[in-house]
Amino acid sequence: MKNFNWLIDQTSPELEEEVDRKIQSLKAFEDEVPVVIIVHDVVTDSLVYMSRRGLEFLGVTLEEIRLPNHEYFPRFFNEEDANYYVPKILGLVERNNSEELISYFQQVRRSPEHPWMWHLSSTKIFLRDKEGKPRLVITIALQVDTMHPIATKVDRMLDENEFLRTNRHLFNSLTRREKEILKRMASGQSSVEIAEELFISEATANTHRRNIRKKINAVSSYDITRFAQAFNLI
Repeated sequence: MKNFNWLIDQTSPELEEEVDRKIQSLKAFEDEVPVVIIVHDVVTDSLVYMSRRGLEFLGVTLEEIRLPNHEYFPRFFNEEDANYYVPKILGLVERNNSEELISYFQQVRRSPEHPWMWHLSSTKIFLRDKEGKPRLVITIALQVDTMHPIATKVDRMLDENEFLRTNRHLFNSLTRREKEILKRMASGQSSVEIAEELFISEATANTHRRNIRKKINAVSSYDITRFAQAFNLI
């Protein structure tokens, strides 16, 4: 993630004792809940605790996994969806709202030889210093059954988000008229039908169609339909 320079003064024996107490309190019930519990230290930008269920899933010990975040995340998490939820976590810390928590899906795997497994995770601030600044954040992660329909839906959602992100500049390059015509193209209307509805000539409709295909790099009707659906034109 990143270092928050405004937190570097959060070192005191009392605070360190409170950090240890909070973590020990989790160990008392970690085996009784069907989730993985993870705690990150905001100041050191590193993982400091993971419950036994998570350690067994990753095949590591707590000592082995106490890593800086720049080593921890690339090793176990899919970078594509991490690009979506890591900024949400950073925003949570910066806003420092006692009532706020964020939820997100993430893919985790033990090693490159193992498949990605979806988890539904929620994160909130777990400990603050005496001035009210965040020190620890806690995440609860629940593994999603790979056969559950939600896993397929999440895959599709992330694919759509990536498509939107990489193609938004193309969509923004279209004029209002071109967006109107793109909507009709995706609905299967011919140039004649488009011309009649928009009170333009068939030749003009054909010109717009060619320009739209060129602007959005569309080769097939599927490309047209997918683009229009992604940007809620149909």
